[in-house]
Amino acid sequence: MTKGWRLATTFGVLAVAVAGIVYVVILLLGSPPTVDYTANHQAGQPVDVTLQAVGTYGSGDQPTWVSYLVQDPSGQWVHTTLFTVPANTRINVTIYNYDSGSPLRNQQLGQVTGTAGNLATLNGRPFRVINSNNPNGNGVGHTFSIPTLGLSVPLYGNNANANLCAAAPCTTSSPHQIIRFSFTSPGPGQYPWQCFVPCGLGWLYGNAGPMQTVGYMGGFMKVAA
Repeated sequence: MTKGWRLATTFGVLAVAVAGIVYVVILLLGSPPTVDYTANHQAGQPVDVTLQAVGTYGSGDQPTWVSYLVQDPSGQWVHTTLFTVPANTRINVTIYNYDSGSPLRNQQLGQVTGTAGNLATLNGRPFRVINSNNPNGNGVGHTFSIPTLGLSVPLYGNNANANLCAAAPCTTSSPHQIIRFSFTSPGPGQYPWQCFVPCGLGWLYGNAGPMQTVGYMGGFMKVAA
């Protein structure tokens, strides 16, 4: 085993261990609701997961925080980042991004990885990378990343001068970008996911607040047998 593989294995084990500890803490302290996509699922059929990313939640304990929301199978938006999908199933993800964007500190996060074909679509057009330094573009607002699966997709931002949505859940009448991609869910377990674009305004380097809070910019995908 090479040194690189040993390091990768070590980091992978540590990520799983940390995820397990965080999940236990969530259970003990209470957590947002979980959206269940497994009910009435027929084996062999894909599952559609829909999320939205917003620049400000607009209400509750942290109204100014950026946040994700998850749409449940009935079409209702839920303020959570916890959802359950069946194992070994094609997951079709649609994300509506209502936030603005900026150049990335780490340009590698502009790449699509871990999806079917390492591709995603932006408003119907396939892409593999977003050049967030393009002076004529809107940059990247967030990422949807599941580190233990090697999956990461950048969310193209909206023009910061547009009349952006001020209170979630947002509707398609507000400026938005539609990002779609697919992947195959792994075996049963808890898989942490998060945004890797620092956007916790008021915290050192933007990496606290919503960035480390379940229900805002981080969550768990539970894979059920």
